[in-house]
Amino acid sequence: MTTTIDSTLFDLGEGAPRGLADAPTARLLLPAGAPHDEWLAVRREGIGGSDVAGILGLGGRYTGPRHVFEEKHGRPTFTDNEYAEVGREIEGFIAHLFTKRSGVATAEAPGTLVHLARPWMRVNVDRYTFERPGPASGLLECKNRSEYQADQWEDGAVPDAPAIQCHWGMAVGGWDHGFVAALVGGNKLRWSRLERDEEMVEYLVDYCGKWFERHVVEGVEPPADGLEATSSLLAKLWSVKAETIAEIDVAKAKELRARHAEIKVREKAVKDELRLVENEMKLATGESEIAKSGGKPAWTWKANGTFASKQFAEAHPELVEKYTHMVPTLDVDRLKAEEPDTYAEFRARRLIVPAKGI
Repeated sequence: MTTTIDSTLFDLGEGAPRGLADAPTARLLLPAGAPHDEWLAVRREGIGGSDVAGILGLGGRYTGPRHVFEEKHGRPTFTDNEYAEVGREIEGFIAHLFTKRSGVATAEAPGTLVHLARPWMRVNVDRYTFERPGPASGLLECKNRSEYQADQWEDGAVPDAPAIQCHWGMAVGGWDHGFVAALVGGNKLRWSRLERDEEMVEYLVDYCGKWFERHVVEGVEPPADGLEATSSLLAKLWSVKAETIAEIDVAKAKELRARHAEIKVREKAVKDELRLVENEMKLATGESEIAKSGGKPAWTWKANGTFASKQFAEAHPELVEKYTHMVPTLDVDRLKAEEPDTYAEFRARRLIVPAKGI
């Protein structure tokens, strides 16, 4: 049975009594239909659910502490794309399917909630959940995930970032549980109920509170980290001023170069060691595609890697012409010559450390 809650029941009037629009420990700060610039301003003034995973370094390839820092200081790091747009558009469908499977009623959240005692704690939950008459009993986070991430959602598991986001919603709103539902690969719904973990909530509030005070209120830049997301951001964070020089303290430069050289050596050793283990796995697999141990898959060695175009052309020249066709391509060299400023604007930066010492 599918059950929904009439969203018109929310009392959004300023100064109105607490009702469905509020949560046990939060109130409505900004209605969902508010202008986008107001929403951005409110977002910059606090820590929201999508910020927490980034602050903790759990945002994967897309966001890290530096991203959150730049966003809070009015320098957007995220460009909307089709994937994000589709995720928003199917949020209602995911919630509908969740209700159909779980029997838990949902309703669209009224907007941005703010914690009653800590105004920097804010959240925009995807849906309220109702398992009993009266105000919302919990929250639902809806996620759209690719088939490549299916294994992260098996057997009731919830990846760290969505789980942290759900716990942040509980921390702000005061609920004792929440749900995370993911549409995986476009055709599989995976959902789990998460109980409030007071130790987790306490940690999140303490860590994020100190981070907000230090990096948002005081404006201190977060230190460098080793996240892939940060590397991608730093490569395009500043508009490069050609041939300009940043003067670095000699001791600091020598320290960083020494650490860089040492880690590069360790990186090579680890790669060699990894290659050794992988080759042992390949030898053990032989001509088979799947290796099992105790009746369960241990690893696979399938012919699904990169196609060897050069070897194919040498072995089957008669097929090359048949399966070769012209495709449109961007003439980057011409762009560089005719529009150098535009070319420079979209060119990534590379860090090169010369072998010769200082």
